[in-house]
Amino acid sequence: MRWKNRPEGSNWGDFGEDDQVGRMNLVTPERRLAAVREVTEGLAFPLSLPLDYPGGGDLVPSRRAPRIEATRRATGEPSYNFCFSCQNRSLFDVVSDDAVTIWTQYSSQWDSLAHWGQEFDADGDGTPEVVYYNGWRGGEHVLGADQDGGPFAKKLGMESLAETGAQGRGVMVDLAAIHGEEPAQVGYDGLMRALERQKATVEPGDFLCLYTGWADLVLGMNKKPDFDRLKTSCAVLDGKDKALLDWITASGLVAICADNLGVEAVASAASAGDGPKHSMMPLHEHCIFKLGIFLGEIWYFGELGPWLRAHGRSRFLLTAPPLRLPGLVGSPPMPVGTV
Repeated sequence: MRWKNRPEGSNWGDFGEDDQVGRMNLVTPERRLAAVREVTEGLAFPLSLPLDYPGGGDLVPSRRAPRIEATRRATGEPSYNFCFSCQNRSLFDVVSDDAVTIWTQYSSQWDSLAHWGQEFDADGDGTPEVVYYNGWRGGEHVLGADQDGGPFAKKLGMESLAETGAQGRGVMVDLAAIHGEEPAQVGYDGLMRALERQKATVEPGDFLCLYTGWADLVLGMNKKPDFDRLKTSCAVLDGKDKALLDWITASGLVAICADNLGVEAVASAASAGDGPKHSMMPLHEHCIFKLGIFLGEIWYFGELGPWLRAHGRSRFLLTAPPLRLPGLVGSPPMPVGTV
């Protein structure tokens, strides 16, 4: 076995020693059928921002907007509006072909279970090592950029989520209707009030979706984001609220998908404070590292959220596969909500 100690409050090993999808194991065929039964109108809503949003590079400076370029033919000519008549005058065909360089977590994104780990003494030898969910090891199973074959997640890569189908029942919590654009840190009490207000419940196997309106602001800024405003607008979860973390454990939810940056209040390493060793993003630690709960960030609920509100509904069929590209630690999804 890869570990002797598992983190307090974790489910490491509960789904098997070699498990790579964590709580997504709770999305059974029965749970998926329950999600399909939420579809009554046959309406589909896109839940991703255009992937060149938010625009600029200041929100997370290490991430950049996608860059599109033409592929090159063997002759060196770009394959965009390429006319084959230059090779054979009897042809009238034209072709365009492109490539893209993409920062996988610049816009709407899934976090894989290899996205957030911890220095933790899994061996029980008194020395913490770099580990990820279910004890998979940094440097062995998640290769660094300076290693042969790296960077590459040999385990817990984004393809593991893609291979589940990433489909189930979404439960929308309409925080935008309560807080508007005002900043708010929502803990257990606030989330329970929001669910009660909507007469909504979260069951094992559900995808919890948080509509805060933050991505609506991003879209309205037309790729010229006001980062000062974005950093002080709309609701986020309070990852420091133990009652909230305990509820996440007990609820059986398999993912939290939010239309904001980070799902929880985002802290930098410099501002995380001194004292005993701790996580600067405790909800990430609790969900990704301990429980194998996937996080989605910067999704777009600006059409589905208001529709559900107007029709007194909270539940819908969510289909949200990431790219099935082995080795990724994050991926843009193309999520669709069907009602």
